[in-house]
Amino acid sequence: MKVNINLIQYYAIVGSILLIVLVIYLVRNRKISERYSLIWIISVLIFLFFSIWRDSLDFLSVVIGIAYPPMALILILIMMVFLILIQYSIILTKLSKQNTKLIQELSLLTREYEDLKSFINEKLNIKK
Repeated sequence: MKVNINLIQYYAIVGSILLIVLVIYLVRNRKISERYSLIWIISVLIFLFFSIWRDSLDFLSVVIGIAYPPMALILILIMMVFLILIQYSIILTKLSKQNTKLIQELSLLTREYEDLKSFINEKLNIKK
């Protein structure tokens, strides 16, 4: 069975363009913020580049010393996933620190409220 390389290339180009449209759609509908969508757009643009310029994968594999060019694409994919995981780890760490700070502030405010409530009750001689 003969594989039509041009057809596969067209599918890759269309798939990359659809992913860009999806990311833009998600940003416009506030499902992803602009700053977090940047790495997705860069990733899709890299795959679009490799889809349009077929020989780039061969060139990249020669430059980095990979004998089988599709493995270079898998290496790029793994690197992109790794960068996305690092980005989300940074976000989770930041959110965890913010949650800790908010919990501490809430505890302090609750304590102040209870103290103020006790003080007012004592001054007004209100019994529970």
